[in-house]
Amino acid sequence: MDSVELLVNVTPSETRIALVETGLLKEVHIERQGKRGIVGNIYKGRVTRVLPGMQSAFVDIGLEKAAFLHASDIVSHTECVEESEQKQFVVKDISQLVHEGQDIVVQVVKDPLGTKGARLTTDITLPSRYLVFMPENSHVGVSQRIESEEERNRLKELTLPLCDELGGFIIRTAAEGATELDLQQDADFLKRLWRKVLERRAKYPTRSMLYGELALTQRILRDFIGGKLDRIHIDSRLCFNEVKQFTEEFIPNLTDKLILYTGNQPLFDVYSVEKGIHHALDRRVNLKSGGYLIIEQTEAMTTIDINTGAFVGHRNLEETIFNTNIEATKTIAQQLQLRNLGGMIIIDFIDMQSEEHRNRVLESLQDALSRDPVKTNVNGFTQLGLVEMTRKRTRESLEHVLCCECPTCQGECAACQGRGRVKTVETVCYEIMREIIRVHHLFASEQFVVYASHAVADYLINEESHGLLAELEVFIGKQIQVKTEPFYTQEQFDVVVM
Repeated sequence: MDSVELLVNVTPSETRIALVETGLLKEVHIERQGKRGIVGNIYKGRVTRVLPGMQSAFVDIGLEKAAFLHASDIVSHTECVEESEQKQFVVKDISQLVHEGQDIVVQVVKDPLGTKGARLTTDITLPSRYLVFMPENSHVGVSQRIESEEERNRLKELTLPLCDELGGFIIRTAAEGATELDLQQDADFLKRLWRKVLERRAKYPTRSMLYGELALTQRILRDFIGGKLDRIHIDSRLCFNEVKQFTEEFIPNLTDKLILYTGNQPLFDVYSVEKGIHHALDRRVNLKSGGYLIIEQTEAMTTIDINTGAFVGHRNLEETIFNTNIEATKTIAQQLQLRNLGGMIIIDFIDMQSEEHRNRVLESLQDALSRDPVKTNVNGFTQLGLVEMTRKRTRESLEHVLCCECPTCQGECAACQGRGRVKTVETVCYEIMREIIRVHHLFASEQFVVYASHAVADYLINEESHGLLAELEVFIGKQIQVKTEPFYTQEQFDVVVM
């Protein structure tokens, strides 16, 4: 029986989520606290200054700097209106639109940067997986990227009945192929969300946040509305309580599946997720039969090469090749999802003489990819015997999140073992943090000493990230010392118990 589990690992600086299906790691999502902005947040603000000469106003939303609202951002939704009609929208004079001391509900569209405050709009939107909700609007818009007229009309017909006095929707590109139930579940979730915002608008004082853009855990659960999930393990009590409150309000059917993990061993170690992430950064992926894949990610495309390796399982060479290729199709589908590889993908299967074998390998690949939630398109064999396929880019690949170009070479040195890429300084720092927590649970100790490369030690010690160490020292109640080891590569480190 298939079991689908979501594992949520929370540290003060980073949240990681793994999707495990019947013991096999399928997806990894990572969010670092320092990278989270306030774009998407909805505030109840007060207009503090109106500047007619600049066609703009300053709004106090409770942040350090007053936020900026331009007259062109005080308009109704034009996303769903024909281009010819959009031109008829005239931007009124700012002093006709707002006045000083007025309370106003706004959404952040751009984070504060340097001396500049956040950029705001009154054109509020709430996204979910397939739909974007537009309050107080009765339109249904469809993403321009959905090219098929038939599909656009189908989605529009399914979504129109979901519009009511609360608002209308924009159908997102991801909705291509979505069912009526998928859209219905999304619409219900978004309406519950908006009712909550309206409730808070009436209750909360000015300069309050009415809605915060969802954290990673809540976003992933939102995308699982209607999906199959057996258990959700969370290893942080604070995060568990936040998620529990969120599911009780918006996704009640998931509340019973929440489990607070309290074991001594790290959650990702118990399910071998750490090992899975480590292997997902390797070029080589071994097959059970003895064959292997080589996965190369470049700017333009991803190439996958299949080799028989040590597999000589059949007396007939043609049969051996065919079986290796069939086995490879399942691994390829799993690796594309795990590594989150998108764009153009070229697969070099081992040459097959038989047309029937080639067709069966293609069918096996399409069948394996059919379980991938991201849209894929297989174009079949080219004249050169390669398989061309595409996979929609949804977010950065796992390698791009965790790694960077090797600082010491162009792909030929011990630091990167010929990969040309190494884990970023930030990634190594987070690994050190997790190692300290792991050792802290296993051994009684007074303090920890971390030996790391110059770049990593620098990052841990300097002011910018010193919150990282300080937070961890408070978390474990022990002192942490950092020492530079000049001969260590960027990925090398040691945690010593004192």
